[in-house]
Amino acid sequence: MPNRKPYPSDVSDEEWAFVAPYLTLVREDAPQRTHDLREVFNALRWIVRAGASWRMLPHDFPAWEAVYQQTRRWIAAGVFGEMVHDLRALLRLASGRTPDPSAAILDSRTLFARERAHRAGYDGAKRKKGSKVHAAVDTLGHLLALHVTSANEQDREQVEKLAEAVQEATGESVELAYVDQEYSGEAADEEAQAHGIQLEVVKHPEARRGCVLLPRRWVVERDFAWASRFRRLVKDYERLPQTVAGLHFVAFACLFLHRAIAVLGSSP
Repeated sequence: MPNRKPYPSDVSDEEWAFVAPYLTLVREDAPQRTHDLREVFNALRWIVRAGASWRMLPHDFPAWEAVYQQTRRWIAAGVFGEMVHDLRALLRLASGRTPDPSAAILDSRTLFARERAHRAGYDGAKRKKGSKVHAAVDTLGHLLALHVTSANEQDREQVEKLAEAVQEATGESVELAYVDQEYSGEAADEEAQAHGIQLEVVKHPEARRGCVLLPRRWVVERDFAWASRFRRLVKDYERLPQTVAGLHFVAFACLFLHRAIAVLGSSP
């Protein structure tokens, strides 16, 4: 346990036992390691959950420069993506499903980015200048793939990249993807079919009033709501789109890790 008062975002002993093998890029006694790896991970979790800047990291954590540099190494190594995919398999098995899904849901959300306006695009539909997060989840809400573009990029233009990433993550098990009308068009259909995926457009009812939950598609909207609990992901505060995507995987790893520990701990 850390020699300080714990934060609500700190990793538990059970959680740390699961994540430590993913995060240990060099051996424990490596001469370049000067900070406790668990405390570095706790600091990253605090940053993502609290939404503060790196330089405002509390002084009872390791130096912010060390946390930032280690985070960059973790994201570059793809450790959080591996963690999310393994947790997805565990949670699906616990729900009585196969480890890899046969259906996915594609959607996007736009993040406001006034501070990064020089590289941000404008999403006319959402009336926001910033970045757009494109995600694919399974029907239980487990993240399969995610990447970030400028906000002016069309959703249908991201189908090929998402489909390829989904099939890579699932061993080409996905056959069907539910999408909204933004993904309509022959080009999007052909790009999905090239990766063995059939797009099914879930349309709004002709007469509707207020908020309407659409079949299947509400699952990905719930995932975006979960991501918004992490204040660092409410807006685009990052310089690089890869960092935005990487921190999303950190957030979902935290969410699914907590759920997996609860499920496995309650199993006989």
